[in-house]
Amino acid sequence: MAYSSSLRLRLMNNQDYLILSNQNSNMLAIFILLLISWVTLRLGGEKLNSIGLVPNRRRGFEFAVGFLPSIFIALIYYVIIIIALKAEVRVNDSYSIPEFLKSSWWTLRSVLYEELLFRGALLFLAMRYFGVLRGLFLSAVVFGIYHWFSYNVFGNIFRMIHTFLITGIGGFAFAFAFAKIKSLYLPIGLHFGWNLITINIFSQGPLGDQLLISSTDNTLGGWWSLVFFIYQIALLPLITILCIKILQKKQILMPQKFL
Repeated sequence: MAYSSSLRLRLMNNQDYLILSNQNSNMLAIFILLLISWVTLRLGGEKLNSIGLVPNRRRGFEFAVGFLPSIFIALIYYVIIIIALKAEVRVNDSYSIPEFLKSSWWTLRSVLYEELLFRGALLFLAMRYFGVLRGLFLSAVVFGIYHWFSYNVFGNIFRMIHTFLITGIGGFAFAFAFAKIKSLYLPIGLHFGWNLITINIFSQGPLGDQLLISSTDNTLGGWWSLVFFIYQIALLPLITILCIKILQKKQILMPQKFL
């Protein structure tokens, strides 16, 4: 999960904050996770669609309901930060549509990897055998710890705490979405929307310069830093709850075949 820290903007002086595992872009890893999910669910007497993986119109709607609001709140976040830092922003003239599609596909693969790993069959079975709430917390804690290593912050106590809180709360929101909707498409949409804006639009990730390139010598400190931290940890859970309510309302008002 990509959260804002800085490469060029240096929002928190964490230059290597978004170093992701190479496995995230590996389709083989995704295939292996699907295979493991299938075997794990079969051993538990369930089918692969128990985690809502089989695509249909309803699943597509769930993805869109998560994807669009996530893009919106991520855009607002970065625009406000750019204004607060008085950063210079320019369009990358050498960035082409094929490059955008290729890098967006990389981002989607990284999201699929994390969602299958942390919100797939293991979360489904954890909720069954340990209870929903314990399963959600377990998923969130493991997700937060995972990002100590994918963000390369292990050993720096302050950054470990910061990373754990942001990604752990985000992971809990994604897991909660999965638990309520019984589908991976809503958390995938939420996750992909944020990461797409972060990595592929504002170039705040391991892929380097993307569509927009920002630079500033200013840094966030004091109350501004706290405000943006609260924004990150509060908005995603609130948007997740809103998305769940929208989907629950649609499930009541619309027949499933319509979706």
